Amino acid sequence: MPDQTSAGKPPVVTPSRVVAGICLALPLVALLWVSSYARLTPRFIGIPFFYWYQIAWVPITATLTFIAYVLVRREERIRRGGAVK
Repeated sequence: MPDQTSAGKPPVVTPSRVVAGICLALPLVALLWVSSYARLTPRFIGIPFFYWYQIAWVPITATLTFIAYVLVRREERIRRGGAVK
């Protein structure tokens, strides 16, 4: 059974959701634009740029995903009438 509070209402676009979307889209765009990092230099501890650039995005992506999660959860809590921590 669909949620009665959101039945028939259009999706809500808020600044928090826009920022969350940007946080999720940034790693996707950065890693799909291969020509921007398809090179060997600069090297980092002997590792070509092509490899360490991709590896560096793993913790960056995890952090951005966490930020998006917190923003969306906080907004949902506010919409339901709960207190913000």
